[in-house]
Amino acid sequence: MDFFFEMLDRFKALMQRLVLLYHPRTWREKGWLWASGVLLVTVAVVLYGLAVYWSQEPQPFDIRANTERQLAGEPAVTGSHTTAALIGVMETLLDKPGGYLSNDIMPPGVWMDNMPNWEFGALVQSRDLARALRNDMSRSQSQSVENKWLAIAEPQFNFSNDSWIFPATESEYRKGIDALRHYLLDLSTQQDQDTQFYARADNLSAWLAVVEKRLGSLSQRLSASVGQERVNTDLSGEPAAAQSTRTPAQMEVKTPWSQIDDVFYEARGSAWALAHFLRAVEIDFHQILVKKNALVSLRQIIRELDEAQQPVFSPYVLNGRGFGLVTNYSLVMSSYISRANAAVIDLRDLLQQG
Repeated sequence: MDFFFEMLDRFKALMQRLVLLYHPRTWREKGWLWASGVLLVTVAVVLYGLAVYWSQEPQPFDIRANTERQLAGEPAVTGSHTTAALIGVMETLLDKPGGYLSNDIMPPGVWMDNMPNWEFGALVQSRDLARALRNDMSRSQSQSVENKWLAIAEPQFNFSNDSWIFPATESEYRKGIDALRHYLLDLSTQQDQDTQFYARADNLSAWLAVVEKRLGSLSQRLSASVGQERVNTDLSGEPAAAQSTRTPAQMEVKTPWSQIDDVFYEARGSAWALAHFLRAVEIDFHQILVKKNALVSLRQIIRELDEAQQPVFSPYVLNGRGFGLVTNYSLVMSSYISRANAAVIDLRDLLQQG
């Protein structure tokens, strides 16, 4: 109890000093140069606090609860969870603390790079799923007509991610979200028979083929945080294959030091969004996954992506050598992404089997 009262007295003393520090009479006595310095330090502290708060990565949301919220009382049908998950991820990008930061031109947002790269990683996964919804999951065959709402949503999400005004990125993405909501409600009310979601193995496999390439690219970029000599496998040893520009048989690949944290946070954002989409897919494609004996493989992917979301306790992305004294966050992240990618490949093989 004595300790509590002692801390309370110290807090009161601190507040009294702050009141005295910012009193106009103190500013007149110390001079305007001193007052300007105090004001600049105060603004810097406030901006730094905002930057730290805005840099906190959003917590995962519950897929079923999110679907119920998006449907507003309408029943969930096949495809509702996947569509609602895409809406939820895009809403999170726009409505998280600090809002959407990739197009900020004012401090502290203009000085931040970790969260904008996190946003870009999640945005790329969202764009891929929106394209799969438009071209595959909502269409019965190649000659079918595309859904009118998805034809609006998909290009809206592909609008420039850093446009500040005329038009602002946020306004364009919200138009895409609104179009997705129309599609979701049409699915649930079942008033328009042309609005469909087909939970088929070939549709899921087509989207996973894109996911596989995204994860493979991220894994390579993360591994390049330390310089590596790599054998050129672009032509896969095929004797008749050719490429437009000649490249050496071996080459050194290394991510510039200024981009290491950018790639790291892009991978975290990508893993965060993809984990939500796969949890939704587990619900909408449940029968297909059970029939193909692929449910365990899907859950393994989700587990690896969840491991990639562990808290980062260092204020910097450490970049030691592979077996050096200091850890390398990029290599650790690459390990999780690579294992998730390997599981995606196994899942696609299971889906393509009869």
